[in-house]
Amino acid sequence: MESRTKILKAKVLKTAMDKSAVVSVERLVKHPVNGKYIKRSTKYHIHDENNKCTVGEHVRIKQCRPLSKLKTWILVEE
Repeated sequence: MESRTKILKAKVLKTAMDKSAVVSVERLVKHPVNGKYIKRSTKYHIHDENNKCTVGEHVRIKQCRPLSKLKTWILVEE
């Protein structure tokens, strides 16, 4: 049976750390009063084992067990 882990599309913001990167995930949220959709973003620290990420590219990330205090996501593909 396949695991039901979350997979998200994200944009790489920073790659200054070794084997890590900071990415931003955007989502649309409906405003409660006027009904318009607003962009909201969340930053995640991800584990990038081979330091493949470059700033500005779009990647897919997958949720995993906690690897450190901030890292609970890993890089799936570029």
